[in-house]
Amino acid sequence: MSLEKKLQKDYGTTSRANNFYKRQVLDHLNNRMTDFIAHMDMMFISTADNSGNCDSSIRVGNPGFLKILDEKRIAYPEYRGNGVYASLGNIAENPHIGLLMVDFYRTTVGLHINGKAEIVEKIEKFEDPLAERWVLVEIEEAYIQCSKHIPLMERKDKKIVWNTDDEKLKGGDFFGITTKKNPPFKS
Repeated sequence: MSLEKKLQKDYGTTSRANNFYKRQVLDHLNNRMTDFIAHMDMMFISTADNSGNCDSSIRVGNPGFLKILDEKRIAYPEYRGNGVYASLGNIAENPHIGLLMVDFYRTTVGLHINGKAEIVEKIEKFEDPLAERWVLVEIEEAYIQCSKHIPLMERKDKKIVWNTDDEKLKGGDFFGITTKKNPPFKS
């Protein structure tokens, strides 16, 4: 018995969990999921190395930056970042990946995709001049993130500057690491 199933048993949620698996979880994308993905302009990703050290990150682009190859595969571009490659390093070591897309502006629903990732230099049928490489994800699970705790937000205009090294545009020393100035955060 997996620890997930054991905890469901211990906490008395086996019936509720089984109902969720049966009614909400697929091993592929359906048409509603592909339509949802086509409108996304951001996604959160989670990876871990072979020792279980985790990394979470965000990927952002214009709607349509996430590419659906077929019902079992999705790809996303890797744009120029800080050069650390924490997520890609984890993927190279351990291909398991979790993706979370959330519609904060209309439906307040999210879509989880869990699967196995592979770093590829190019995807022939998709062109993106900003993409340095791609991550191809083989889908193992796709399921809803229910909307009850997701806030409805208002989108505001912000000019995005891609591929910049301008520290001010990147957030500068917001957390005071370089300057050692660490006053409390005030919004």
